[in-house]
Amino acid sequence: MISTRKTTVNDIASAPASTIKAAASANIDYFGEDVFNAQAMRNYLSKETCKKLLATIDEGAPLDANIAGEVAHAMKRWALDRGATHFTHWFQPLTGSTAEKHDSFLELEDGKPIMVFSGKNLIVGEPDASSFPSGGLRSTFEARGYTAWDPTSPAFIKRHGNGATLCIPTAFCSYTGEALDKKTPLLRSLQALSKSTQRLMTCFKASPKKTTVTLGAEQEYFLIDKRFYLQRPDLYQAGRTIFGATPAKHQQMDDHYFGSIPTRILNFMNDVEVELWKLGIPAKTRHNEVAPAQFELAPIFEEVNLACDHNMQIMEVLRQVADRHGLVCLLHEKPFAGVNGSGKHNNWSITYGHGNLLNPGKDPHQNAVFLTTLCAVIYAVDTHADLLRMTVAGAGNDHRLGANEAPPAIVSMYLGDQLMDVIEQLEQGVPKSSKQAGAMRIGADMLPPLPRDATDRNRTSTFAFTGNKFEFRAPGSSQSCSEPNVVLNTIVAEAFDMIAEQLEKLDEKNFHAGLQKILQKIVKEHKKVVFNGNGYTDEWIAEAERRGLPNIRTSMEALKALVKEENIALFEKYGVMNRRELESRYEVNVEDYHKRVHIEGEIARDLAKNVILPKVVDAYSKALKTNEMALNQGFPGLDSYAKSLGEGCENLSGAIAKMEACLEKDHEDILDAMAELRKVVDGLEKIVPDDCWPLPKYREMLFIY
Repeated sequence: MISTRKTTVNDIASAPASTIKAAASANIDYFGEDVFNAQAMRNYLSKETCKKLLATIDEGAPLDANIAGEVAHAMKRWALDRGATHFTHWFQPLTGSTAEKHDSFLELEDGKPIMVFSGKNLIVGEPDASSFPSGGLRSTFEARGYTAWDPTSPAFIKRHGNGATLCIPTAFCSYTGEALDKKTPLLRSLQALSKSTQRLMTCFKASPKKTTVTLGAEQEYFLIDKRFYLQRPDLYQAGRTIFGATPAKHQQMDDHYFGSIPTRILNFMNDVEVELWKLGIPAKTRHNEVAPAQFELAPIFEEVNLACDHNMQIMEVLRQVADRHGLVCLLHEKPFAGVNGSGKHNNWSITYGHGNLLNPGKDPHQNAVFLTTLCAVIYAVDTHADLLRMTVAGAGNDHRLGANEAPPAIVSMYLGDQLMDVIEQLEQGVPKSSKQAGAMRIGADMLPPLPRDATDRNRTSTFAFTGNKFEFRAPGSSQSCSEPNVVLNTIVAEAFDMIAEQLEKLDEKNFHAGLQKILQKIVKEHKKVVFNGNGYTDEWIAEAERRGLPNIRTSMEALKALVKEENIALFEKYGVMNRRELESRYEVNVEDYHKRVHIEGEIARDLAKNVILPKVVDAYSKALKTNEMALNQGFPGLDSYAKSLGEGCENLSGAIAKMEACLEKDHEDILDAMAELRKVVDGLEKIVPDDCWPLPKYREMLFIY
């Protein structure tokens, strides 16, 4: 260990709030200065080329390959002016993080150095595809893969201590064309949803417009002092504390949430915002979260592809800036047992032209579109709950889902009383006394006024309507935003097509009556997924079972949705992923889960055997000597205390032996053995003398920074 716990606590207590020079305050004058955005394009590109590139970015027009050379040259000039010497294709492989291989602009021409960046360098790269997880799509003897420029997500400058690199967001695919990343399926799903939205809106006589999916991803995280972190092998190897007794005071006083932000943390947050604003990432909200040492950052909503890229950058900036401040940012879903874990709330909405389809309108036509969209989402979530649950599967999130801060593994929707009453009236189609008296007749009646905050908040709901969007609360803090949105886009595209197919058979005279029957049928068959109550209770689990809603408790069970025949057919129908791509993701995720569990099992064994057991034995030996000395001098002995330590040594040795045996078995055996070992270790933490305990305790890590 680098230092004793006591020394570390004293060092932290005596240090100033920030030991580094604070960066300048976040300032809109430099917002986006490290992004090759529209303003940079206008400054560095010809007017005609700029117009063509912006048409691709803003309107979805096909990319004109003939402009690649000029764009590359302009991008190089801009990057050199910003201090960059290298470029990289920045992509998101199936590891769940980002990847990059840096190349300098340097070339030699007749022995003289020049700075070169060609159209080919911009459009395509060739990283080794066999060295990334691929689930069998690539192997060592067939290693070729390609990164392909995504012009809809702007290039940006990544800075480090003494240099800078031009980062070009790209998709990543194999030589045979399969997607090896998280961006490609997202782009495909957006294309599918756009086509289906256009088809549905044509039924409402709407003119062709661009479909945009927007995302606001709320990022939760923990911060602890780096000196504590380096004394916890479980934290720096697994990202979470495998051992740790809950302190007497943790979050039960509710005094951390929205509390005054400590100076050291506020300095960190300010520097994070400086970095993010330079990258054009609109960081908006910062605050203390519920658990001690837990915080949140939320940006302004953006187009979903850009928002997903920005979230990956946000996580990297959080980690890098924390390190500069002598802190460590923990993005694991459950780094500390007994207190809230961290999620990444996925706020999703869909816009056609400039109109949000999830925003109740002011006239019967807009109301009809809103109710149709709402019913389509209800249909999609109920029909494909297994796919939504699959998107949040992971070894880390298994520790969080269903706990006091996260929705349960049962996928349900929250609409609030007012909107629930609306869809019940829609279903019944007959007058009744209710919050909005009178029958709902699409195309004839207006919806009752629904303010943006017409619904309460329900923190226990998996999928909640929050005014003009849906908030999917189950994604974990370390996970990519891509998977949930790939599934949401695809299943809503299917729902739109299902409704459009029926509407296309109606004549204009019977359109609204026919639409009402379609929506009534959807509500009747699928409203079972709507639940406005407390999702944390045992009663809800029983009620969900009566309703026939799936309760998929573990990741291993949830991942099977990827290879169900009906789900493969769905993704193939919409061109989002084919069978091989889905099967590969299943294999990658299962392997990742097994590896993480096995790694944690080995860490638990090693910590217990090599760090904790010797200290417990030492404490037991000292207790026996003290007991003997007391008895020899005629004082009462410490029999019960020594006995408890002796039993602890015996129990710990037994739990270690069981852990070692289970490491050769299935993941469930490892998890059970880890739980048993943790129970023993956490119990010993409470009886071993404080100055003998080798690991920083929760009461220190969560409160001293």
